[in-house]
Amino acid sequence: MTDNKLRCAMVYRLQGGGSPNPVILASYDHANSYESHGGSASEEGLYGGKGGDYSKAVAKVIANDPPGGLAEGGKVGGFKVVQSDQHQVVYGADKDGICFCVITGLAYQSRVAIQFLEELATEFSTTFGDEPKKAKENSLNRKTKKVMSAMCKKYEDPANVDKAQKVIGQVDKVKGQMQDNIANMLKNTEQAESLAEKSDQLNEQASVFKKNSKTLKKQMAWKNLKMTLLLGGIVVIILIVILVPLIVKLKKLGE
Repeated sequence: MTDNKLRCAMVYRLQGGGSPNPVILASYDHANSYESHGGSASEEGLYGGKGGDYSKAVAKVIANDPPGGLAEGGKVGGFKVVQSDQHQVVYGADKDGICFCVITGLAYQSRVAIQFLEELATEFSTTFGDEPKKAKENSLNRKTKKVMSAMCKKYEDPANVDKAQKVIGQVDKVKGQMQDNIANMLKNTEQAESLAEKSDQLNEQASVFKKNSKTLKKQMAWKNLKMTLLLGGIVVIILIVILVPLIVKLKKLGE
């Protein structure tokens, strides 16, 4: 359920008492500005099928389930929400039986649709006064187009007018930012841990190198000592070989 589009708005006059006969006074097809209706038999409950007059289909919905207690003081009330498989009809009426209606996607918040109808009713009362009470069928289409178009444009994105939706959007934005911050922090932590691990490895390698260098130094010192002793021994032997015969010879001469 992802359709949150505002599709069209209508104004009816309810006649006939308990089971009213809604007379369409004005309608504005806002969906026509961004998509074609298409339609099928399954959409009959709202749009009257492809090429059909959805205002008549909605009139039947209102006649079958009229608005509740009508509001006083030029306000609209007695709201009803009727849903099909794909769309919903939200409507209410004032004390004079002027019924304001909007068709939206199922994901469009009904509280925002009601807010739309309340503002539309106020705008109608201010702009047209008592004219809707006596207007003929479809006679207000041209006069009300500017008002209906502006209202639909204002409410086509619920987030623009619904404070709760704005707060939810802001919360989602902050939550997304926090998630990004946490992800970056975890990434930095992983990098720091990796650097610490590499530092430990380098320290361990340095320790091994230092130990090996000491061992090698001792080995080289011992080799140097052995070499010195060996050379010293060779020199002594050479001296003995040279000096002993001379000493013996000198003794013989002395005799």
